Amino acid sequence: MEVLKNQKCPICKKSTLTLTQEEKEIPYFGKVLLFSLHCSNCNYKVSDVEAVEVKEPAKYTLEINSKKDLNIRVVKSSTATVKIPTLKMNVRPGPASDGYITNVEGILNRFEAIIKDQKEFAEDEETRKKAKNLLKKIWKIKCGELHAKLIIEDPTGNSAIISNKAKIEKLKIK
Repeated sequence: MEVLKNQKCPICKKSTLTLTQEEKEIPYFGKVLLFSLHCSNCNYKVSDVEAVEVKEPAKYTLEINSKKDLNIRVVKSSTATVKIPTLKMNVRPGPASDGYITNVEGILNRFEAIIKDQKEFAEDEETRKKAKNLLKKIWKIKCGELHAKLIIEDPTGNSAIISNKAKIEKLKIK
């Protein structure tokens, strides 16, 4: 692991940024470079996962049919879009998008956190009701009672759903 301390932060311009970089071998995926930036002064953070090998744009689709599927490993780069059509939700990459390695349950937990925030700060009853229904659906997916599809689209090909159940196809870039 390589650590560079006292780098200049792009936000606050102080020399309080730490860069951490590490190469890892992920089974069935290959070598990846994990890196993160963190400023101890302004708390600026960025992390990402990049494949060491050049890959084609890819679309991964996984049918979540049981509690066992929650353990399937997911690699999401900062350029990937994550979709769960059953919930009518997707997260598109933006300038502050992070890459990460998690599992299907971790992806559901991230969606759940977003919905809980929206429910808590909703101004109207309709929005709170929709949020409550979405949270119920996530709970049912986690219990294996509701089947759902997880889709990851990555124009850089640096993401993956690591399972024989995952369908992989070339992503058509518009």
